[in-house]
Amino acid sequence: MERKDGSIGTLKIPSLNINMKVWEGETNTSMAKGLGHYSSTSGWDGNVGVCGHNRGAKYTIGSIKNLKDGDTITYTTVYGTRTYEVVTVETIASSDWSYLQATFDNRITITTCLANQPSKRVCVQAVEVK
Repeated sequence: MERKDGSIGTLKIPSLNINMKVWEGETNTSMAKGLGHYSSTSGWDGNVGVCGHNRGAKYTIGSIKNLKDGDTITYTTVYGTRTYEVVTVETIASSDWSYLQATFDNRITITTCLANQPSKRVCVQAVEVK
């Protein structure tokens, strides 16, 4: 599903003015170019997991903590574009990987660190709007 430029998708969150490419792997290399894709999650069907830096980098998504239920997120890949609606915005433990588990529905899970709280993460989940 890799595109010509090497990315696997583009994530847009209009309410936060976020428009970033998604790169394979939850690595600093990926996040230096945009968002990283959790390799253990689906790239398209089911639960797509992505992560990004909170601050201190060219591409940051710390503002996801300000998302509200019902805000929309779009994700575009070589397979098409899906629109998702935010259903969860939570602060979780950095060791909590439960939100990245496979799901039967199509959803996107976005995580970032929480400023000055290394043991915490902001986690947003949004489900596909049919």
